[in-house]
Amino acid sequence: MKKILMFAVLLAGAFTLASCQAAEETFKIAMITDAGDIDDKSFNQGTWEGIVEWAEENNVTHKYYKPTEVSDDAYVAAIDLAVAGGAEIVVTPGFLFEPAVYAAQTSHPEVKFVLIDGVPHPGDYTTFEVAANTKSILFKENESGFLAGYASVMEGYRELGFMGGIAVPAVVRFGLGYVAGAYHAARELGADTWEFNPAYYEYLGGFAPDDSHKAKAASWYTAGVEIIHAAAGGAGNSVMAAAEESMGGMVVGVDVDQSAQSSTVVTSAMKALGVVVQQALAEWKAGSFEGGETVVLGAAEQAVALPLGESFRFTTFTEAQYEEILGKLVDGSLVAPFTVDELGTFLTALGVGEAEVTALKAAVSGE
Repeated sequence: MKKILMFAVLLAGAFTLASCQAAEETFKIAMITDAGDIDDKSFNQGTWEGIVEWAEENNVTHKYYKPTEVSDDAYVAAIDLAVAGGAEIVVTPGFLFEPAVYAAQTSHPEVKFVLIDGVPHPGDYTTFEVAANTKSILFKENESGFLAGYASVMEGYRELGFMGGIAVPAVVRFGLGYVAGAYHAARELGADTWEFNPAYYEYLGGFAPDDSHKAKAASWYTAGVEIIHAAAGGAGNSVMAAAEESMGGMVVGVDVDQSAQSSTVVTSAMKALGVVVQQALAEWKAGSFEGGETVVLGAAEQAVALPLGESFRFTTFTEAQYEEILGKLVDGSLVAPFTVDELGTFLTALGVGEAEVTALKAAVSGE
């Protein structure tokens, strides 16, 4: 009988301990990864590092969840799991989450959502709705792309290339900005006949590293391309690998400062992912979270830029020149095109011929 009682006591103790542990293992902040992981050295990582820094400084529990596959159902399931795990605010980085957040913001009205690079819709790309518990954050990638293109030409590069992951709005804006900035710099330098060859503007069809992407980039470098703006997430690693094996090929990184990844990265068209996420988390903690809106952030909000310091690897283009062109974007005296049609208008105003404009618009659109 004593053994039975002792077993019951131990069992009760074990149950109590397990219950306490389960209660402790809740996480108020959750991030759901997209097709990549938190160590993709790009979009996911930049967002997650911002969350971790803020959460540790404010002593708030946090966790990331990786969906079982790339699908709306898997994303919704990951969000549900995060909410069941105690999440009070869920961060979803990337346009792929638009339908999942559209559903989750209704099924979990008590939870706050931060959707980066997207606006919630049910999958039809027409019925957009940002609920009161959701903040949608977009960036003016066209401005950071513009700065990178301008800097590339001012540095002395003339044979430019662009490799995007998929022709989604954010990637398209990086590319059209890169083209516009390059032409703006060329005209400033008096290179009135300089052209961006549309043959070296391409979307890879995905954001994951692949040997075929490396081979494609290698062929471009062999053909004479000097620098490639890789706005392709993890696929940019393939471009860097090709650059490292080439005779002097260089790379423009994307989203975050990617200079640590390769000596070939001369600059990066950055978005302040961590900063804007931390701002949203601070609002949530203060009880001042403003949902029901989509904000578009650019140079004026210090949300896009090129990295300075040791990551500023230009030798001809100076930081003073960079600050000057950045200042024009900030004060509005220079407006970088935001859409493909605006790119056409911008190039036409610079004296670019109609046929050239048409070809570049088609390339940027992914046609």
